[in-house]
Amino acid sequence: MEGDLGGRVPARRPRSRGGAGLCQAACVLVLAIACLVSAAAWVYLLVAHGGYWTTRQRLPTGPTVDRWSAGDVAAGQWPGVVAVVPARNEADMLPTTLPPLLGQDYPGEFRVVLVDDGSQDGTGQIAAELAAKAALDGGAPLTVVAGRPRPDGWVGKVWAMAQGATASTEAGPPRYLLFTDADIEWGPGALRELVAAAEGDDQAVVSQMALLRAQTAWERQIVPAFVYFFGQLYPFRRASDPRSRTAAGAGGCMLVRRSALDSAGGLEQIRGALIDDVAFATLLKRAGNRCWLGLSTRVRSVRPYPRLASLWHMIARSAYTQLRYSPMLLAGTVVGLLLLYAAPPAGAIVWLAVAAAGGHSGTATVLAGVAGLAGWALMTVSYLPMLRFYRLSPLRAPTLPLIALLYAAMTADSARRHYSGQSVSWRGRAAERV
Repeated sequence: MEGDLGGRVPARRPRSRGGAGLCQAACVLVLAIACLVSAAAWVYLLVAHGGYWTTRQRLPTGPTVDRWSAGDVAAGQWPGVVAVVPARNEADMLPTTLPPLLGQDYPGEFRVVLVDDGSQDGTGQIAAELAAKAALDGGAPLTVVAGRPRPDGWVGKVWAMAQGATASTEAGPPRYLLFTDADIEWGPGALRELVAAAEGDDQAVVSQMALLRAQTAWERQIVPAFVYFFGQLYPFRRASDPRSRTAAGAGGCMLVRRSALDSAGGLEQIRGALIDDVAFATLLKRAGNRCWLGLSTRVRSVRPYPRLASLWHMIARSAYTQLRYSPMLLAGTVVGLLLLYAAPPAGAIVWLAVAAAGGHSGTATVLAGVAGLAGWALMTVSYLPMLRFYRLSPLRAPTLPLIALLYAAMTADSARRHYSGQSVSWRGRAAERV
């Protein structure tokens, strides 16, 4: 065939793919760098981040603690304790949780104050009925306090805690206050162990992270990761070290020496704290008190979270608060989660996909794959103890990156709720933003 130019049709040159190739190479290089950074971060986290992943932080031990725990201390020497239970619309929880609390076998004086914060389901009446039955078997006395209107500047739960702390002194100020929640089920002897640890190890605060319920499919996915991420943010060993600035508590179980709380200024100092347990421990630790935080299987939360929506709300209602409503911290957190948890599996998958397709693996691809597999393996190993603690299959461990992406979405949604004016709530009551 002849053309217009000398009778020949010019040959078509292949389209240049240089631009696309360079873009692809740059993306792989960025991914490789991200995987290398992530792998290095996981080495640090496992080796030098307070052993947050080991689940070994249990109540303090030692000769003095053992002497208290073994009952070598006379009954008259055991300090007085008043448990304060903030409760709002907890009629479903109390029949399960209140009798074990009232029935604690504690050698010293022990009383319970339940603050009924404007419940509409008969919470106060049910508590009184349960206490009357427990009294027949020698249970601890219970005082039900009708919650007063919340003053300006106070969040609901902290205001209920403050009212309970005030009511605890009516029969004489106790040495210890035990702040617990209406959904917490206390195992036999758990209170004795707490006080033994506080007295024997000279701790002003002894707090235990309750064993959360993990029965439904979504609970088994989300709950162990929630405790894992909390420990990563606030390593329990560092929170319990007087030399460390890290401070944290677990609101379902906080035993505090009353004199230490008063010296620190009382609950009024954290009246606007939406994350009250961390604020509580920070207040006490900054005042120079020794504070301890660890895990427990003897103190359990029985509150169900049957659907993803309920778990989503539990996390999203306070995630942006934890970031102090800072867009910069939000962006850094989301990027950090992606770098730490999403980059390693992405690098491994890209490398394996190129190899499976028979393509040539460049240096950057190999680096992304090797570092990605290393980071993924390290995070998987770090998650195994928490799964064992919750008696779940170790086969769940490699899915941690997917759960981390879900938590990133919950954190972003927490910010969306804040800017859209949706209220943070405690048991259905909106909390005033301060």
